[in-house]
Amino acid sequence: MKSVYAKAGSTVLAGLLCAAILGTGLLASVPARAMGDDTTPTCKPGEVYDKKTKQCVKQSGANLTDDNIADYAYSLAKAERYREALDILATARDQDSPVVLNYRGYATRKLGRIDEGIGYYLKSVAADPSYAKVREYLGEAYMLKGRSDLAREQLAAIRSICGTGCEEYRDLEEAIAAPARG
Repeated sequence: MKSVYAKAGSTVLAGLLCAAILGTGLLASVPARAMGDDTTPTCKPGEVYDKKTKQCVKQSGANLTDDNIADYAYSLAKAERYREALDILATARDQDSPVVLNYRGYATRKLGRIDEGIGYYLKSVAADPSYAKVREYLGEAYMLKGRSDLAREQLAAIRSICGTGCEEYRDLEEAIAAPARG
């Protein structure tokens, strides 16, 4: 019985320690994966996550692929670090990559620059019409503009790309339905 209490006590202590560390911001630079998340980790400002070495490295002088840069920028954007995401995307060699354009659109849209984001999304669609993720985000941007007709066009395009069971279809379908529910 004593070991059960000791184990419970150490779990509570660990939880309190994490809460104290989070409260002081000490975990801000700990990669997300270290905390149980399976997304690309984020690093402290001035660093990027290198998939090859699986660690945060200084942004200046980092020899990263455009895919690595785009994935990291997306992780920053998901962590609501949109300006940093745009700065990282600016280091990609291929600025016309559909993925780079999509994530540039995502970060600018999240900064409230919806029309600019739509412009990037449209360039991404032109570069790769079968890229379902950009069509999802373009549809979400259209919903923000009150253009459910254009969002539904993107939903139809996603259906032709990956069907109604893919995540992109489900997410955009939910975004389109959200105003009707609320």
